[in-house]
Amino acid sequence: MSSAQILVTGATGFIGRYLLKGLVVRGLPLRIALRQTVADHLPLGVETAIVGEINGLTNWQSALSGIQSVVHLAGRAHVLNDDPKTAAAKFTQTNVEGTANLVRQCLESEVQRFIFLSSIGAMGTTCKQRLTELSVCQPDTRYGWSKLQAERAIAELTQPSQMQHTIIRPPLVYGPKNPGNMERLLKLIDRGLPLPFGSVRNQRSFIYVENLVDAIIACLDHPNALGQTFLVSDSSALSTPELIRILATGLGKSPVLFPCPPSFLRLLGQLTGRSGMIDRLLGSLAINDQKFRNLLGWQPPYPVTQGLQATADWYRQTQQTLS
Repeated sequence: MSSAQILVTGATGFIGRYLLKGLVVRGLPLRIALRQTVADHLPLGVETAIVGEINGLTNWQSALSGIQSVVHLAGRAHVLNDDPKTAAAKFTQTNVEGTANLVRQCLESEVQRFIFLSSIGAMGTTCKQRLTELSVCQPDTRYGWSKLQAERAIAELTQPSQMQHTIIRPPLVYGPKNPGNMERLLKLIDRGLPLPFGSVRNQRSFIYVENLVDAIIACLDHPNALGQTFLVSDSSALSTPELIRILATGLGKSPVLFPCPPSFLRLLGQLTGRSGMIDRLLGSLAINDQKFRNLLGWQPPYPVTQGLQATADWYRQTQQTLS
């Protein structure tokens, strides 16, 4: 007889691997849903259920048997070289229709709690004002739009039911083993080249993956998380120069920052196909997560400097291994 009470989707992804570790350490009985049978580095004793591709037709019946809480991390994220003609449909298929289908089957299986990892992208990728849960959602990417539509489907489907939902919108999630914009920035810093961000005065929020895992787990059993949408982040927002200096210190480097007109940098981003990265380095996207901290009595267990140091240490170790 299965003892699993928590189902985690997307457990083999970057955030999922850390969440699995956090749940196992706390002794929480869980099962993970996998698209296929091949999955490396799973904790011993964790139950698995094969569900195939996630869309509006996925059969979740066996995965949901006996489950009380679902943490839904799985979804289609930003995919490089996506065909613009089909990208929107793929995001809708996985993130919107796939999530709505899972929620419907959770209701049929009498799941009690559904935690959905959304994204700050559901609100936008840049904003001059500090965002709160009451800020207007203006997603400007297909990914962000799909996350917002998934949120709305969850709220609509669970409204007349006994199942409670919690939606979490994190900003950029960073940490060891996360290839992405943070790793690209680490590469630039590690090369020791002068970087043209000396005059940037933006503010961006981030969240260390271990802090995000702690926040997700807090939502599993806290009554104040029921029916809520939360923003959550590290304690401090950082400007791009501040971020570069902290990462450089972690790498044992001395960064050289010089001022450069933002218009030139954006043009350079367009010419090199890195517009998204340049926009994030220049623009602001700071959040106020006091609602989450006040309602759940939560504080991030790791300061941003410690999270960035751990990320820099991981990057340095990978470079040493490659050399």
